[in-house]
Amino acid sequence: MKADNPIGIFDSGVGGTSIWKEIHQLLPNEHTLYLADSKNAPYGNRSAEEISALSVKNTEKLLEMGAKIIVVACNTATTNAISLLRKNYDIPFIGIEPAIKPAALQSKTGKIGILATRGTLSSALFSQTSDTFTKDISVVEVIGEGLVPLIENGDFDNPELDKLLQKYIKPMIAANVDYLVLGCSHYPYLIPKLSKILPEHIKIIDSGIAVAKQTKFLLEKHDLIRKEISTPKLQFYSNTGIGTLKYLLGEFDNIEIETMDF
Repeated sequence: MKADNPIGIFDSGVGGTSIWKEIHQLLPNEHTLYLADSKNAPYGNRSAEEISALSVKNTEKLLEMGAKIIVVACNTATTNAISLLRKNYDIPFIGIEPAIKPAALQSKTGKIGILATRGTLSSALFSQTSDTFTKDISVVEVIGEGLVPLIENGDFDNPELDKLLQKYIKPMIAANVDYLVLGCSHYPYLIPKLSKILPEHIKIIDSGIAVAKQTKFLLEKHDLIRKEISTPKLQFYSNTGIGTLKYLLGEFDNIEIETMDF
């Protein structure tokens, strides 16, 4: 694998662009390839077998397109399929898990909230991570049912979105949590709304920066950091419409957004 090859990233749709932004900020010189598998979103309501099959499909496509490293920018795909991917492909993989550890370590009230998809919360890897770091911590787990489709459609002004967030956050506030862990890469796009609902003492935590740092670490470890300083190619592909991608990435120049069947 050559250092000039792109970083490959996939998600069950547009949410992983929140992870891409952190990676691009930390590694602005790197080519990137992003697959938004919006046709099959949300992964969170699918079986473990389906999630694994979709993750394999996306990985095969990224390898075919020359990815030198793959970021699984989806909590559900990571918690259900990353061990299978690492076993079957000879390429570094970076996963994304809910940031339970920092929340648990920093909590003063001993209570944290986790907003995630059903597929993440029911996975073995999530259960293992949660058990490891929350022995003396009370955890309020809430499934963010219906949030991903609204984000996929770019429906940020839909009153239904505010109604759902109020409903999901209520039990966390009642339980006196002081950290809210976002367990889905789509959810950072809800931070402006969440900040208005949450009391000031509740801190929101997600995994984006940690994933970017791990990507940099692995690229350095495998001597895959791109040395050339020419403008990097930033390519995004969706297997449905590209309207929401364009909306979420509107601040960036030099990006290519296209539809592609995969």
